[in-house]
Amino acid sequence: MQYPSDPAPASPSSPSSPSSPSDAELLAFSREAAHKAYAPYSGFPVGAALLLDDGRVVTGCNVENASYGLGICAERTAATRMIAEGPGPDTLDAPDAPDTPDAPDAPDAPDAPTILAVAVTGLKASPCFPCGACRQVLHEFGCQRVIVEGDTGPESHPFTDILPFAFGPGDL
Repeated sequence: MQYPSDPAPASPSSPSSPSSPSDAELLAFSREAAHKAYAPYSGFPVGAALLLDDGRVVTGCNVENASYGLGICAERTAATRMIAEGPGPDTLDAPDAPDTPDAPDAPDAPDAPTILAVAVTGLKASPCFPCGACRQVLHEFGCQRVIVEGDTGPESHPFTDILPFAFGPGDL
């Protein structure tokens, strides 16, 4: 199993075993991602690391824009990568047959992975929790826990504690 989904050099953030990474390791991945942030306007770099139910870790960082509303947070960057990169190597299916005139217009959406945990690191603030928009996106993919840096190490919070009474696909 490879962590995170983008190749990373061996470092203290690399897992030491093929099992799921610890909360501290997930925070290390999110900190590594935060160092890649593009935050020239706020000066507030943030990184996120998603632990998925298929064992993958997908990272993201915030990317700002001069048109402030077009920036994207680290957690949503990671969720977007999670979907765009598709299933992990252990979960690949055979490719679909090429489109033909008799093929249906669009296939059903593929099953999305479940986010078991998200670790979030703000390089200039700790703890750094997801914003409201990110909480909603994380909820879309069944996020179960949020991990942030605390005074004495990782703090784990049930997702339902940070977004109670959430609106999701089941409400449509």
